[in-house]
Amino acid sequence: MSDHATPSPASDPTLSDAEIDAARQETQHWLEKAVIGLNLCPFAKSVHVNNRLRYVVSQAATPEDLLKELARELLALNRADPDEIETTVLIHPRVLTDFLDFNDFLGAADALVEDLELDGLLQVASFHPDYQFAGTDIDDISNYSNRSPYPTLHLLRESSIERATETMADTDAIYEANMATLEKLGLEGWKALGLKARS
Repeated sequence: MSDHATPSPASDPTLSDAEIDAARQETQHWLEKAVIGLNLCPFAKSVHVNNRLRYVVSQAATPEDLLKELARELLALNRADPDEIETTVLIHPRVLTDFLDFNDFLGAADALVEDLELDGLLQVASFHPDYQFAGTDIDDISNYSNRSPYPTLHLLRESSIERATETMADTDAIYEANMATLEKLGLEGWKALGLKARS
């Protein structure tokens, strides 16, 4: 588990305004310091700088409720003007805090995109405090490329990805560069950026 204190649905039925603000602020800090600061995603900076990224902190306490909220956000993003909202991060602190459960949910998320007939228009990327790539050790620094402060679903427009990758000769080089950056940084360097790490 991460060293993050996750609210329990049983003891705390809803997130307070302060908890919602904290989730949004910590996610933005992670985006600025890791995703943009370490250039883990070359496409993120312009969206952030131009305020075209929508942050949503979910109150969902069950996968079923989260799936309903994901459907609403996918439809809202598809309707929105890309010049105003290009992408959405759906942060869900109260549900799918276990990475294996989260990973299982991703199949339902992809199926939902197809059910809403948004396949080819939108896609869902995933981030989690305990993210682990297949074939890696749990503490492998490479996993930190997808480790966020809270379980998070990132809703992306296919057109945005296509525009961004048009200028890149080799998109596989992004992953390779990320691994090299994280290996050089190390866990202590990650923590020095004010980012949470597994205890």
